[in-house]
Amino acid sequence: MYRSSTCIRKLHVDPLYATATVYFKNGSIYEYTNVSRRAIANLLINRNMSWGFWVNKNCVNCERTQYQVITPKYA
Repeated sequence: MYRSSTCIRKLHVDPLYATATVYFKNGSIYEYTNVSRRAIANLLINRNMSWGFWVNKNCVNCERTQYQVITPKYA
């Protein structure tokens, strides 16, 4: 999915596996697991929702999620 964002280049969410992969404009890539499926569905339905707001609320500042840093294959 694509929307403009000041800090996020790309966001891939998977409601089946409850994951979100966030590609930041600075080159960092984070994969979050145990993301709320309801929050993912809400993001997919509401096309005007801010990616940054959504990631901060449902991934970064959420106690239920875990994350890992993904190293790009070209690095």
